[in-house]
Amino acid sequence: MLRSAFVRRALALLLACALPALAQAENGKPLRIGITLHPYYSYVSNIVGDKAEVVPLIPAGFNPHAYEPRAEDIKRIGSLDVIVLNGVGHDDFADRMIAASEKPQIKTIESNANVPLLAATGIAARGAGKVVNPHTFLSISATIAQVNNIARELGKLDPDNAKFYTQNARAYAKRLRKLRADALAKVTEAPNAEFRVATIHAAYDYLVRDFGLEVTAVVEPAHGIEPSPAQLKKTIDQLKALDVKVIFSEMDFPSAYVETIQRESGVHIYPLTHISYGEYTKDKYEVEMKRNLDTVVKAIQENRA
Repeated sequence: MLRSAFVRRALALLLACALPALAQAENGKPLRIGITLHPYYSYVSNIVGDKAEVVPLIPAGFNPHAYEPRAEDIKRIGSLDVIVLNGVGHDDFADRMIAASEKPQIKTIESNANVPLLAATGIAARGAGKVVNPHTFLSISATIAQVNNIARELGKLDPDNAKFYTQNARAYAKRLRKLRADALAKVTEAPNAEFRVATIHAAYDYLVRDFGLEVTAVVEPAHGIEPSPAQLKKTIDQLKALDVKVIFSEMDFPSAYVETIQRESGVHIYPLTHISYGEYTKDKYEVEMKRNLDTVVKAIQENRA
């Protein structure tokens, strides 16, 4: 996954040498910016306002974890000027789409360039080389870094609107910081070292770290892959042994075995959203992240003692 990101950067460098310095949209028209995931639609929409068009690569309603490129979606890339990528493993389908499109050398923006990354866990960690957890958009801190990266790179492509993009990115980041500050203010006393949490899916490490928490156990071997009966028993035994009090589950993709875990281990279940399903909207990230932050606050308040 990191190798593909490296290859894209290398190609981008070669193209930068071969093409004019500014890769603006043709005929002075507003940029058409492709995005791969719901959080990035919100990021880019808040950055560009009415100065550019934001275009999802895949339609609403598709699960990005299971998505397979379709001809009509690949064709859409031909109308784009640039694509904003997660680039560290959550949107690898975009590499295949770009390669098969009429613009295999389209400009891409790696949102997570210079963003500190956590290591992957479970099956995802068994690849060659260093494999990272790609769910950076579930952290306010990492999101702000990505928003700044995206605004800066879009400003290079569209210098006439660079200042506008920067101002919008700063205003958006300010709102996101307030979301986080408001949530943290509700947790007047930090959880002690004995407060342990687990997750159904490895997405939420970034989110709980914003509260100073570490994920003790992850139930699914990989996203969407339910544990075998033997793995489930092992997980339940682990939760009991470690006295885990809270499990954060998936709101968007519920799993039938969660009730079994709750019944057998006695943990309390709190559903979070992955922000990767439903309609693409400008405010989706803020709305769903506020829900996530409120849920984590509730879990801490109800289980801290």
